[in-house]
Amino acid sequence: MTLPWRPTPRQLSVLRWTLLAVCIARLWLVPLSSSFWVDEMVTVFVVRYPGHASFAPVPQVPASIYYWLPRITHQLFGESEFAYRLSSLVAMGLALILIGRIANRLIHPRAAWFATFACLALHGINYFAIDARPYALGICVSSLSIWFLIRWLDTARWVDGLSFVLAAAFLWRIHLIYWPFYLVFALYAVLRLVRKETKAHWWQAALLFGLLAASLIPVALNALYVVHQASAHVIAELPGFREFEHAIRWSLVVSCGAGAWIVGRFFRWPVQATHISGSSLILVAAWWLVQPLGLYLFSSVTGDSAFITRYVSLMLPGAALMATALSARYIPPDRFQSAAMALGVGGLILMGQWTSLAMRHDNSDWRAAAQEEVRLATSKDMPILCLSPFVEARLPIWSPDYPLPGFLYSHLDYYPLKGKLYLFPFGAAAQDGIGYAEKLTAETLSKSDRFVIYGANKFWREWFARNPALQGWKTRLEMFGDVQMAVFDAPAAPARLD
Repeated sequence: MTLPWRPTPRQLSVLRWTLLAVCIARLWLVPLSSSFWVDEMVTVFVVRYPGHASFAPVPQVPASIYYWLPRITHQLFGESEFAYRLSSLVAMGLALILIGRIANRLIHPRAAWFATFACLALHGINYFAIDARPYALGICVSSLSIWFLIRWLDTARWVDGLSFVLAAAFLWRIHLIYWPFYLVFALYAVLRLVRKETKAHWWQAALLFGLLAASLIPVALNALYVVHQASAHVIAELPGFREFEHAIRWSLVVSCGAGAWIVGRFFRWPVQATHISGSSLILVAAWWLVQPLGLYLFSSVTGDSAFITRYVSLMLPGAALMATALSARYIPPDRFQSAAMALGVGGLILMGQWTSLAMRHDNSDWRAAAQEEVRLATSKDMPILCLSPFVEARLPIWSPDYPLPGFLYSHLDYYPLKGKLYLFPFGAAAQDGIGYAEKLTAETLSKSDRFVIYGANKFWREWFARNPALQGWKTRLEMFGDVQMAVFDAPAAPARLD
């Protein structure tokens, strides 16, 4: 079966670029200036206070070379959500170009557009593209490393080999959690050397990987130091199979493969439309699965969970490339770019959040919460009970007189509040603050006409609601995405117009 109308190559090119521009505008640019979430405000804190003493319990936080980028954009464009997210936007844009080139090399010369729109159909790619954190840079540098490794294995040129070493040496310096990804480089290089699919020799590979290993020694020592304290920084439960299968985004791979098969049967396209080499498929599969598998096994063996969605984000291009490779089996090369358009339209519809013109980058709207707190504040002395969102905020690191500004409360530094701050520990460490809360209730809260719990959780809302000293107080909960603010009003408080 054939289509009644087939656009010309020029028309297809215009349509593809227009669709890409619409996807970037809707998925990346529209939410660019929305509220920071907690970790993005850590980025601001690192830039504002380099070398701050409060980083002593968490030396890994400011260690990333990523922070040089927001420092530069801060200097160029000022301090705003846009300025801090700009470097991630550029890094992910470069990553898309690299992923397209890699798709052309590994899968088919016409596969770049399909791989690009497959990336844009992944929530993680769109999320990290405008996240003021290191993950877009990590995706970009890992893609660059693989691109140079492929080029070196194809040509054996030293400039490509040394470029691979340089890029790969940067990767672990972006985030200490990226260590499993180095298995991808080693696996692909060994595979092509064993199968004699390269102009390079074993001694050249040994030299390059030896240089890479030597360059990573300082980072490895730092990582080993952090591993000894890993239990103090765990923020997630140990992963089960459900968490693993959800994280690897297999639904995109299956949907693209099944969709290509159905369309191919409908239009009677030939099966095995594109041949992909075994080494290319193994590279794509390793790119997709090694990072999540490595962190899953590490978490299971050590009992300290490092399996968090953002920590496995390096696998996202691998998922897009696997979807492309599977689809290429059923889509003839001359239809690949039309199929890419269909994928792009589908991804835009699913990812575009079309129920509203505005889009939030993250579900945590700290900016709106801070604005509402300022509106509700009865005076500059109104008590604000601030819970730390960081797991390290427990005794002995945390205390009621923890000095501000400080890392444990870095989320308070960017969106200012009105009132007097009273600091509480991380939610799971609530018992550390019970004695302090009892004293504060008796001496301060019971004598005020209103107080708020900023970044509240269920434990403290219910604890204060049950407190005999606050009997008869009116309580309400306000939500700003997943940010909670509990408002407590004294029963005899005068009427207010709020």
